[in-house]
Amino acid sequence: MHKPAGILVSGNSFKTITNALVRNIKRSTLPDATKPQPVHRLDFGTTGVLLVGKTSSSIRALNKLFEDKDIKKTYYATAIGEMDSEGEITTNIDGKASKSNYTLCKTVLSKRFGTLNLLRLEPQTGRRHQLRKHLSHIDHPILGDKVYGVEPLILNGKGLYLHAYSLQFTHPFTHEQLFLKEELPERFKKIFDSL
Repeated sequence: MHKPAGILVSGNSFKTITNALVRNIKRSTLPDATKPQPVHRLDFGTTGVLLVGKTSSSIRALNKLFEDKDIKKTYYATAIGEMDSEGEITTNIDGKASKSNYTLCKTVLSKRFGTLNLLRLEPQTGRRHQLRKHLSHIDHPILGDKVYGVEPLILNGKGLYLHAYSLQFTHPFTHEQLFLKEELPERFKKIFDSL
């Protein structure tokens, strides 16, 4: 499913993706059908592909695929500042090793930010706020990141420019190769107008 920006995936709040799924996704007809629920998390401000399970066995199987790193995740972000054409970021996050790879797809000049870059990001581990922390760590914060951004470069009111573009994995029951993707939001296209 598509996750819009500004909504929590789960938690104590009434307005969450988890609460909305029951009313917006058709219940499975399989014997182990359960309340639909997300099998991974995206930050409050992140848009894009969110994987949902509708049976107890599918939720367990999909969680195991994430745990075993058998799901390839691809994100796009708009990062600030001049960057190398590609790179690998490895730092500890919350005391655990973490790794993300990036590829520079397009660069535009900006009066306010100097340089804005469209990055393709492939996290190799799944730490909380990993991509945001990694890019901030190398001094190229994500546009709109109020938590890990640099004070004079904070963009207010436009949201976080981080998009969960695709998930690629083998279906745990049919063994079909799946490639689920959600095109970039319009606000990315406005910055990088030839997308």
